[in-house]
Parts: sequence; C-alpha cells; structure tokens
Amino acid sequence: MNFPLLHAGKVRRLYEVPNPAQLLMVATDAISAFDFVLPTPIPDKGTILTQMSLWWFDQLADITENHVVWGSRIGGQPGPYEIPAEWEGRSIVAEKLPMIPVECIARGYITGSGWAEYQKSQTVTGIPLPAGLRHADRLPEPIFTPSTKADIGQHDENISFAELVNLVGRDTADALRDLTLNIFVKASAIAEEHGIILADTKFEFGRRWDGTIVLADEVLTPDSSRFWDEAHYRPGAQIPSFDKQFVRDWLAEDSGWDKNGSTPPPALPPEIVEATRARYVEAYHRLTGNTDIQ
Repeated sequence: MNFPLLHAGKVRRLYEVPNPAQLLMVATDAISAFDFVLPTPIPDKGTILTQMSLWWFDQLADITENHVVWGSRIGGQPGPYEIPAEWEGRSIVAEKLPMIPVECIARGYITGSGWAEYQKSQTVTGIPLPAGLRHADRLPEPIFTPSTKADIGQHDENISFAELVNLVGRDTADALRDLTLNIFVKASAIAEEHGIILADTKFEFGRRWDGTIVLADEVLTPDSSRFWDEAHYRPGAQIPSFDKQFVRDWLAEDSGWDKNGSTPPPALPPEIVEATRARYVEAYHRLTGNTDIQ
C-alpha cells in the first residue's frame, strides 16, 4: 500500500491513509537537540518512543482522551492498513486533528532553562518562585510554562499565560493548563513507583470538530521529558538523566560546536550513540516493565 507523505517533522513522519479522518504517524530514529536534527540516528529510538507513548496513553486514559486509533505494538495485532515491515513497532494510526500551536510544559523541579532564569530573577517564565532554591530542587507545586512551537532550525519561545490567552483564548488556555498539570501529577506518581523522577515534560494537544481537546503526538518519552533516577537524586548537583540531556551536554561541552553559530551540529561519536540508546532503553524497561527491546 502506498502512503503519501504529508509532513516531515524533526523525528516523525506523517503519512496519508485511505481514511481522510486519519493519518499514519511513524517515529524515526532521528534525534534533535537545540532545535536541530542531528546527522546521527539512535538505533531503535523511534520504536522506543512509540511503545512508551502507547503505554502512557493507556495509563492516562482516565484523565484525557488521545488521538490514537491503533498503535503498532510489539507482538500485537495487525492494524487497519498494511504497513511496511520497517515501520512495525514505530507507527500509530491517529485521528487527523488540527493541532493547538503551543507546547504545554509542566515543571515539577527547577532545572534547565528554568534554573538559568531563576538565578537571575527568582522566576521561571515570569512566575515568581521562593528564594533560596537549589538546582534540581522540587518546586512547591508543579508549574505550567507554555511555549511557542518553532519550525525546524528555529527556537521555541517561552510565553506567559497571558500571551497564551491572547493566542488561543481564555477557555482553551485554562483547559490546556489544567490538563497539563493533571497529567503531570498522575504521571509523576506513576514514574515514582518505578524509581524515576519526572522533572519536567511537554505535551501537545489537538482539537476535534466538536471542540474536545485531546492529547496527541508523543507523550512522556525521553525526547519530551526529563527523567531522573531517584537513586541518584541530589538537590544542588547535576542529576544523571534518562533523556537526551546526555546528547545536549556532549554538544555543548565536549564537541566544540557553537550552538549559536551558523555551522550545523556535528555527527555523534559511536560511544555517545551507544550510551544514549542505553538510557532510552533503560527508561523504557523501568517504566513499562517490558523487555521486548534490548
């Protein structure tokens, strides 16, 4: 069966299917950092992202509906369309929805760009926080910090809640905030049961024709989330993570590449590829309990 390409994103490819109300989403092994797609893939990454997303969609079904019509689960039943063998395990047939053009970020700990801002102003995206916080401290309560969704090669921009209201309207902004924080609280509790801290994450939502907002794209993967091993959690220090922060650190500190320059990012060395893949696989094993990817 032929699947015409609809859109190529940083990691995913969207394809047309016979049902005009659906599309086929295929996760590649590409990895992005600093809003660039890197030239070196991470083996099995697309499969891990898809299987983790499907697992999380199941865990969150009591909080929010999602866009999944059928997911290609490892060892699962064939789907409604005959997909190429190389897409098995990394494909989702999804509702074809208009996407709300923001990334909905929830932060439960202070790190990353939030930590950089806090050191200057005791705020994160303009939200005042208590004085005296250390890097990686748990926040008094999770905060919602939306951002714009940039094209490949462009940078996402944090926006205030007021700017979000101007962009999507008050009712939608309230719904996005409430959904994001409710999902984050439940996901954090689930992750903690498996010895993993969910420091922060981002969600994307689409809207059905009747106005229903549904969770879409990927969810709570190492690409979209910052996962820490609870056993190594030490506030005030750098925390080893299960996500692509490892790649970001190599690019920023050891590669010699200037992320603010005009030169594309370099290829990843084999040891960085292997170590990154191992982090993704461990997160998948720890959270889902599945060992079907080694």
